[in-house]
Amino acid sequence: MILWAQMTKPMTSVAHWDGVWSRVPSMRLPSRLFVTTQDRMRLLRRYLKPGMRFLELGCAPAKMLAWVATQGVQVAGMDYSAQGIEWGRQLMHALGLEADLRCEDLFSTTFSRESFDLVHSAGLVEHFDDPLPLVKIHLDLVRPGGTVLISVPNYGGVYGAPGRRFGPSDFALHNLATTSRAGMESILRQFPGMRGHVEVSGRCFASRVLFDEKLPRGVGALLEYATNGLGLIQPFRIGWLCPHIVLEIVKPLQAP
Repeated sequence: MILWAQMTKPMTSVAHWDGVWSRVPSMRLPSRLFVTTQDRMRLLRRYLKPGMRFLELGCAPAKMLAWVATQGVQVAGMDYSAQGIEWGRQLMHALGLEADLRCEDLFSTTFSRESFDLVHSAGLVEHFDDPLPLVKIHLDLVRPGGTVLISVPNYGGVYGAPGRRFGPSDFALHNLATTSRAGMESILRQFPGMRGHVEVSGRCFASRVLFDEKLPRGVGALLEYATNGLGLIQPFRIGWLCPHIVLEIVKPLQAP
């Protein structure tokens, strides 16, 4: 794992994420009024089973992890933002939930190998210049027969154009080669012998970070709320409007 750390580097910093999590979050479960929350719940419900062991990488501030814990699942989370992990611990305490939360670097984690039934991340691997070592870490931590579930934003479709035009600084924090279906399928091909697939996921939604650099903040917020509202009433998935790309890999019971 030390070798992997030398082969890839983050495109963001601890200071960046400490800044993201500087505001005190509400000590409640994630709101279902946000379509992104419903999207992740809808995705995870397909895999969660009572009693299973679940690990989220890049979990701060642990809102979704708290919801997973309410499903009868044993949860653990890792993030390298100390502030984000502290909020997560406070949230779990406020809700009376149990979680093993660790402030660690992915490449030097103290979590045991092959000890989780499901290893999940959302919005993580695209922030590294080479995503393959990150995918390997997911696979290293999941048990044989377990599942790795990785979600990244879908910037290969309709959300990419406004992001490139109106949010260039935010786009610079992403490895855009990973933020398309073709890009994630290319990653999957680097793991021969692994059973997996790539799909688009979620309902219509455009985050204000795609617009705030070049448009007035209020306009960006309006666009976010408008697309959130459309997503909430969208009755079924429409491929070209899906804001997420999901990579699923099932670790074989025996090494390929």
